[in-house]
Amino acid sequence: MAHLIIDTDPGVDDAFALALAALTPGVDLLAVTTVFGNVPLERTTLNARRVLALCGRGDVPVAAGAAQPLVFPHPHRARYAHGSDGLSGRSAALPEPTRDVEASGAVALMAAELGRATEPVTIAPIGPLTNIALLLAAHPEVKPKIDRIVIMGGAIDGGNVSASAEFNIWSDPEAARRVLVEEDVPCVLVPMDLTYRCAVDTAWLDKLAASGPIGSALHALTPDYLEHYTKALGWPGLVIHDAVAVAEAIAPGTLTTEDYPLDVECAMGPARGAVIADRRRPELIADTEDLAGRRVAVAVDTDLDALRAFLFDGLSR
Repeated sequence: MAHLIIDTDPGVDDAFALALAALTPGVDLLAVTTVFGNVPLERTTLNARRVLALCGRGDVPVAAGAAQPLVFPHPHRARYAHGSDGLSGRSAALPEPTRDVEASGAVALMAAELGRATEPVTIAPIGPLTNIALLLAAHPEVKPKIDRIVIMGGAIDGGNVSASAEFNIWSDPEAARRVLVEEDVPCVLVPMDLTYRCAVDTAWLDKLAASGPIGSALHALTPDYLEHYTKALGWPGLVIHDAVAVAEAIAPGTLTTEDYPLDVECAMGPARGAVIADRRRPELIADTEDLAGRRVAVAVDTDLDALRAFLFDGLSR
């Protein structure tokens, strides 16, 4: 059984990812925490609670976390892709939440769940990494309870919010650097380079809509997102970035990874938020101290058809 905490900023692809975890048998969804990102924190928290209500998962506690990055203000939201409310303007069409928000807050909820866990727990952050950086800094005692952190974020060969940066990492580069570079908890980074290749077409979406009430409700959240990604892809479809990362979190080995030393650019310039992977062959590096630091598993490939089938099976239950 996969024991899982999801940290999220819903977001259309977050909604798909959250539903995947909530509906897949064998996943013990311990908690959902929310962070600023695609839309402000109040909205991401409401969206997460509504998706859980759609999936009949009122048993899962939800806590709100960081409303802003660690250091600098967040430049802007992602309404250009996700719509005004994060869900193509259709959040209100989802069921009303059936459980109150946990008063303790995101970091305290994660620390409490990890503290009482008797099996290793996977954390899947699919938004900015602010809450995760705060958790690891404030509660180092829980790190042995974390099996791995499976992160949707980063771009190795070109970004989406800038020429070099992907939205989640760019939203709080200082937090991302703490988690990916300075900490020692095992991480898997699922970058945009791979998630774009996992895009689904409108035939896949139409089949999901016909699968039942949950699939139909998820499909109804996609119009703004579909319009954006049809332009980005050049064909009618969309990229459900976060669901790819959650697939790996609940079914380890779904994605093929390679280990690289990473860094995150935190300077105020055109490369801010870029993830820099050192992909040089070790035998060609004169100064081996360059490779003495931490290495992170970076997802580089997957069986695309099998992944899309796995996502469909999970979301159409």
